[in-house]
Amino acid sequence: MSNIKTAANVTLIPAKEQANSVFTGKKLKVAAYCRVSTDETEQMNSFGVQIAYYTDYIGSRPDWQMIGIFADEGISGTQTENRTQFNRMIELCRKGRIDLILCKSISRFARNTVDCLDFVRELKRLNVAVQFEKENINTLSVSSEFAITLYASFAQAESESISRNITWGIEKSFKEGNVRYQMRYTLGYRLVDGVPQIIEDEAVIVREIFSLFAGGMSLRKIAERLTSEGAARRNGSTVWNRDHVNSILKNEKYVGDAILQKYYTVDCLTHTCAKNNGQKPKYLVQNCHAPIIDRETWDRVQLELSRRSAMTKGNARGGRYRTEYALSELLVCGSCGCNYKRVLWKSGTGKRAVWRCKSTLDGGKARCDSPSLHEEALHSAIVRAINEQILDSSGFDRQSALSADTLESENADLERRIASVSARLGEIEVERNRLLADISAIPADVLGSKLKLLHTEEQELKSKLDELNSKRDSGRHDLYRIKAARNLTHGIEALGEFDNDLVRQVVEEITVKSADKVVVKFCGGEKVTVKV
Repeated sequence: MSNIKTAANVTLIPAKEQANSVFTGKKLKVAAYCRVSTDETEQMNSFGVQIAYYTDYIGSRPDWQMIGIFADEGISGTQTENRTQFNRMIELCRKGRIDLILCKSISRFARNTVDCLDFVRELKRLNVAVQFEKENINTLSVSSEFAITLYASFAQAESESISRNITWGIEKSFKEGNVRYQMRYTLGYRLVDGVPQIIEDEAVIVREIFSLFAGGMSLRKIAERLTSEGAARRNGSTVWNRDHVNSILKNEKYVGDAILQKYYTVDCLTHTCAKNNGQKPKYLVQNCHAPIIDRETWDRVQLELSRRSAMTKGNARGGRYRTEYALSELLVCGSCGCNYKRVLWKSGTGKRAVWRCKSTLDGGKARCDSPSLHEEALHSAIVRAINEQILDSSGFDRQSALSADTLESENADLERRIASVSARLGEIEVERNRLLADISAIPADVLGSKLKLLHTEEQELKSKLDELNSKRDSGRHDLYRIKAARNLTHGIEALGEFDNDLVRQVVEEITVKSADKVVVKFCGGEKVTVKV
């Protein structure tokens, strides 16, 4: 009873005493909601106990009418959109078919504070009470929202803490090299007792893709070829596109490796996942299962992917990577260094293919006074140069062997320098951690100065490491091409006509010197001057 005195002309009409704010003398339509957030056996037993408890409890009250037990198994409480039974229960409340909801605790109702308050407020507007047994809160009471906000915040904080612990455990497992395989969409493999097993019928397709790409074929042409052959993808479809081929070429599983933490959870409440583009560390586990592709082929294809990507972005002599014509990437102007481009000239009643310097096409003779070459004559000259190497391969062998020895020596030196820089980066990390561990014993200005010096040296070394890795990769690519070209010239007969794929594999560059002379440089370093 209030102690506030009323005015002389005011008569107090006291409130009616009620056992419960939702009781109206008629039977209450009561439902219960229960949930467990994992599918472990122990939790499932708890889940069954909850259902049995509420069934008996509601049935024992003569003033209550059982509407139903709504239960979600193995569903996280941080989001409501995937909780089918929860959403069904809320919909019945909106239709006026439920007066009271029983729930074990706020954390069972929702671990997301915003969701919890939104639903509690909506139900309150509908005059539907939620009774949280653990916290002893009825949402229709005047002071309930403040308490619910506190408890819901605690539940959300607990969820975030659990998420951090799980994330820490997963990352620790990654560091130890424990691979959790997902092979559902990986052509060529099936999981047997958690271990990837090669499916040979599919592995043949994978090897064909790598072989065709290493041989110079474009992603689009490989896709067209696989489609025409009726090769089946992992989902059974026989229709291929360049993205399907590209994803296979970049999948490290085919060389027996696994990259862990390619994706990470951005928000444990919304369960939003994002691709890991450097926001989190990744972990490469090598030789963890049977490979379909050998290491040398894999490395060669990755280098070729990088090379084509650079050309596509216009980083190579002003040109773009073209696979339809090998000369688009090989034919270079001896005057300005730009690539030549194929154009069609009208000739009588038809058209004739001609190769012209890209600078001349863009800016005219004032920019580059280079000659135009007819395709037929140019092809014939290149075929003669290749046949010369095939018929008398001793010079080519000597030069390619010398070039290979030089590249191997340079690559070995680069490996030593890379190892040295990597070791120093590791020392910097240890030194920084030692300084931070002794932070209380070091004056702030001294600590800041030392950390700044370490950071500056670290950035310089990282830049140097990127440069060394790039040089090593370029050297590896050249070495692969030299060995492949040498093997190829020993295994074929003299050419009868121009072959784009073969030219791409054995020729490194063709320089236009004049209207009737080009220099063909082979992958082994051997140069042949031929008349056009």
